Amino acid sequence: MTKEAFGLARIGIAGLDNVLSGGLTRNRLYLVEGTPGTGKTTLALNFLLEGAAQGEQGLYITLSETEVELTEVAASHGWSLDALTIFELVTADGLNVDQEQSVFHPSDVELGETVRGVMAKVDELTPTRVVLDSLSELRLLAQNPLRYRRQILALKHYFATKHCTVLVLDDRTADPGDLQLHSIAHGVITLEQIQSGFGKERRQVRVVKYRGVKYRGGQHDFVIDRGGLRVYPRLIASEHHRDFSLDAVSTGVRELDGLLGGGLVPGTSTLLSGPAGVGKTTTSLRCIMSALERGDRAAYFLFDEGLSTLLVRSAALGMDFGPYLESGTLLIRQIDPAELSPGEFAGAVREAIEQHGAHMICIDSLNAYLKAMPDNNYLALQMHELLSYLNQLGIVTLLVLGYHGLVGDLRVDVDLSYLADSIMFMRFFEASGEVRKAISVVKTRTSDHENTIREYRIGVGGLVVGPPLRNFHGVLSGSPTYDGDHQSLLPRGQP
Repeated sequence: MTKEAFGLARIGIAGLDNVLSGGLTRNRLYLVEGTPGTGKTTLALNFLLEGAAQGEQGLYITLSETEVELTEVAASHGWSLDALTIFELVTADGLNVDQEQSVFHPSDVELGETVRGVMAKVDELTPTRVVLDSLSELRLLAQNPLRYRRQILALKHYFATKHCTVLVLDDRTADPGDLQLHSIAHGVITLEQIQSGFGKERRQVRVVKYRGVKYRGGQHDFVIDRGGLRVYPRLIASEHHRDFSLDAVSTGVRELDGLLGGGLVPGTSTLLSGPAGVGKTTTSLRCIMSALERGDRAAYFLFDEGLSTLLVRSAALGMDFGPYLESGTLLIRQIDPAELSPGEFAGAVREAIEQHGAHMICIDSLNAYLKAMPDNNYLALQMHELLSYLNQLGIVTLLVLGYHGLVGDLRVDVDLSYLADSIMFMRFFEASGEVRKAISVVKTRTSDHENTIREYRIGVGGLVVGPPLRNFHGVLSGSPTYDGDHQSLLPRGQP
């Protein structure tokens, strides 16, 4: 027996093993339940193949799917089942009453005979890992719930004497309130598939029970991709810490640094809010460019704009991100909110930091991220956990939030201002018959920021911020109007 056999039995799915605190306690029986299409078979094959990679004998006992079907499932993930033994309890030959009772069909034999057939195959192969697919067929063979429970208990005790780690699959076709299997199994893993109103379905895994182990509770998003299940454990910010410098870093614009009280502080988040077209994305890109010029790595999560449009527009403003993308110091990921679950997004952010080494993160925008959430009530909780994680790792975080409307009473889908450490207000204002742009900082938790309002302009020279403007009124009402000396405004010819 290999050294691995004395430890936990890893399933081979990194995220799920993390949720299970390393894997499954050996020589126990576990229930994997879920409606058809949730990924039970894929998970079970992954479990057996992980064992085969450790030199363990794996046996897949199927009462529902044929060996050909299982082989096709494996091939879709790039797997070979040559190292496993597939034992079919339902074959075409099994329909012939003249056949020996080594092959069974649910309509021809009793539950006890089927169970004895399973035991005989295990005695023959002495496997370390076993999958039984599925219990719904065994349930149909039972004459009553008591007999069904007794046979499952008999299987459980039998497998324990054979030193087998067993996964039994159930498609939940029985009464949803029937928890007999939950009480028998050492652990229960539930797979769920949720169909949203628009976009692809979302899948979640939850460990309902795991005796003697402190597992990671709650719902965890997962996807079925080529190569198997990819599970994104629920983010718990308190588990992530590291030391970092609190010295502020520059935005790349001296006047903007002044507004913020010195710049952007690592371990804090800055919210850039304002109506469409006011320059939120350009300002955040200027901060990203400054980080790249310092030699830091950065990641930009783009929800609202096409990547090619963003790159062309940035280059026209004097910010060419092409070389940084080619060198790998900048990661830009264009995201379709309808195709990405919150857990998958949090996993992408973690990957950008823990594998890509990003020091600055931008999410553009929170409005689109909100649309990706199955329930608006969870957005604040998700963002609180994500921002806490980023802050505790010393990441400079930029959040873009768009307001509805251009002037007047501006509104937003959800107010997340209390979560941000710093808030920039960006507004349009009117002066001398022209529409101009003003920026102010209304909150910072780390420094004594400026309370002034400055005009800024975006042009071929990039982002230019002017001196403080004193004669404003109507700023808090959402319709700032400038009544001061117009010579104090940025000249028209200046970019």
